Amino acid sequence: MEETLGLHEEAAPNEVQDCCNRIARELGKVVVGQLPVIEGVLASLLAGGHILLEGVPGTAKTLIVKALAMVIGGEFKRIQFTPDMMPSDITGTQVFDIQSQTFRMRKGPVFTNVLLADEVNRTPPKTQAALLEAMEERHVTIDGEKNLLPAFFIVLATQNPVEYEGTYPLPEAQLDRFLVKLTIDYPQPEEEQEVLRKYHEGFDAHDLEHANLQKVIGLEELPSLRQSVRKVVVEEAMFRYIYSIVAKTRESLDTHLGGSPRASIGLLLIAKALAAMRGRNFIIPEDVKDAAPPVLRHRMILRPEAEIEGITADQIIKGILDSTEVPR
Repeated sequence: MEETLGLHEEAAPNEVQDCCNRIARELGKVVVGQLPVIEGVLASLLAGGHILLEGVPGTAKTLIVKALAMVIGGEFKRIQFTPDMMPSDITGTQVFDIQSQTFRMRKGPVFTNVLLADEVNRTPPKTQAALLEAMEERHVTIDGEKNLLPAFFIVLATQNPVEYEGTYPLPEAQLDRFLVKLTIDYPQPEEEQEVLRKYHEGFDAHDLEHANLQKVIGLEELPSLRQSVRKVVVEEAMFRYIYSIVAKTRESLDTHLGGSPRASIGLLLIAKALAAMRGRNFIIPEDVKDAAPPVLRHRMILRPEAEIEGITADQIIKGILDSTEVPR
């Protein structure tokens, strides 16, 4: 069965929708299922934001990122974060060249198009902060000199939700730099059985060169797709709807801190991207509802009492969406 993202019979396919569906089909050659995650990744790609992927080991987080880099024709680099990692291991450093008797710049792995920050919560805050500058400013400072990153640069960071020993939880400022937080769950029974069949037939996740993945678009084509997303129409009532949702995260009795104006902006951007991916040039409440969990879940700090009772951010968001009047 052909995998597509958000196809609606009543909507005429557009360039963004067609491109995203072609990317999804290519990713489907190596990733079984996980369509909501793939949709979230592509929406963030179109909106120009970074992505935090959370899931237990073995749920294809790394595979999704590596395959994505191949189908969009981007340079891919991976950083395995460890407790002893230094900021220079990410950004690079100045090294002395004995032959020329001068210092030269040795660029770190952050100078790439698609950066996989694997287990980002395993490194100390000082090293996390080095990644923060790159994500927000699109440049890094080495020995007082500003070095620009490539024009297209996106960080996809992964973290394990179950191992807390030896980890350094990301601070709120760093979490807020991620446009979305996508949670990856175990595959459905039939999907996991399909994974087994693929491996039985010779598939190797470490050898994607032989997985028959085709390049769908080039990095030079992404600006025009993003421009199409920017042109998605937003009615005045939808601005009020987005604000109401984010404002209620601040007013909830279960939260110590809710979404900031940056959360409102993120909700708007992802909703516009989802609308374009679904073949529309205007957003509807369903786009906002679908965008709310990945945009807001990592921007809310729950009160200790709520955490003790087992209340989750996603449950709070669902309650807010159910109680917020939907624009006609």
